[in-house]
Amino acid sequence: MEKDFYKIADRNNNLGTETAFTVLAKANKLASEGKDIINLGIGQPDFPTPEHIVEAGIKALKDGHHGYTQSTGIPKLREAVSNDIFRRHNVNVSPDKILIVPGGKVIIFFSAMLLGEKNKEILYPNPGFPIYESAINYSGARAIPYKLSESMGFSFSADDLLNKVNDKTSLVIINSPANPTGGVVPKKELEKLAKGLMDFPDVTLMSDEIYDQFCFGENNFTSMLTYPEIRERLIILNGWSKTYAMTGWRLGYGIFPKKLYDIAEKLAVNIHSCVNASAQFAALEALQGPQNCVTEMNNTFKRRAEIMQNSLNKIEGFSCQKPNGAFYCFPNITGTNKTSTEVQNLLLDKLGVATVAGPSFGDYGEGFLRLSCASSDESIEEATMRIKSIF
Repeated sequence: MEKDFYKIADRNNNLGTETAFTVLAKANKLASEGKDIINLGIGQPDFPTPEHIVEAGIKALKDGHHGYTQSTGIPKLREAVSNDIFRRHNVNVSPDKILIVPGGKVIIFFSAMLLGEKNKEILYPNPGFPIYESAINYSGARAIPYKLSESMGFSFSADDLLNKVNDKTSLVIINSPANPTGGVVPKKELEKLAKGLMDFPDVTLMSDEIYDQFCFGENNFTSMLTYPEIRERLIILNGWSKTYAMTGWRLGYGIFPKKLYDIAEKLAVNIHSCVNASAQFAALEALQGPQNCVTEMNNTFKRRAEIMQNSLNKIEGFSCQKPNGAFYCFPNITGTNKTSTEVQNLLLDKLGVATVAGPSFGDYGEGFLRLSCASSDESIEEATMRIKSIF
């Protein structure tokens, strides 16, 4: 019997994971064994990175960009992010507040490390991206969920959220458009939240806006950058993974208030030094090059979401609201009289359809299932036909 010579630090027991990657691994294993798999589980665009962006990355390598860059990101890229924000939101953000990082998750982790500790509380959406809760728990803070209600289009009531804020609250996390629900928070609720936080001057807000350019419902996207009253205690998470189909390039950025930026940069130096140089030049081209690729993807996801929603609503026991953004459907499956995990496993093992059970995104996700619209029309139609065959 192997002797245990060391003890892992207790904080590591607080780390969660992403079930979507577990489902992906199982789906890939079944596919390698010859099973016909339709993967609606993983949350990434099924489009290739646009050619002009790929070519920019290749050119950077050929031009000799092989070494370290600034820990904050190359200046041209931070300037391009600043210009893009002004173009889309008419808000001036100094490049000196922009931190380029290897993927949006880094900003979640940094935010939790900067503001979470014992005897602090951090509010996060539930059902929501599971790394929020994982990072909060790792920080030592207490994770306080607020519910995204199906009856509100998977949005939240600002009044209800603000009622959870107290003297222990250090950070509030919001995500719109949202993973896994496809919900978009109405502007009136965001305005009420920004105004209400004025009563809590020590609370920072982290707005995850990674899906900001994929909106196709009644509620248009509103960036929290447009509320100047909270800008000096606002962290923005965004990046290239979803908007430009660059998940594997590992690129994101954070906008930090001045009081947090220098410490966030130190975290970057300690953890990853800097971001891959050639990838940053590809990201620069993504922002400065033609944007029709973004429009085309948004229109495609909108069409696919409509196909998926209509098809799911024809399945007995399923009830699916129209998603307003991102590229997910989050149907209510309580009518099947099975748990979310039972349905997830049944669909993959018996039908070869990979999905993710709602509780993977928090306790309030029970009774729901996440399906990604980032697959072809034919795959979506085939998958929903398979599901209908057993319900």
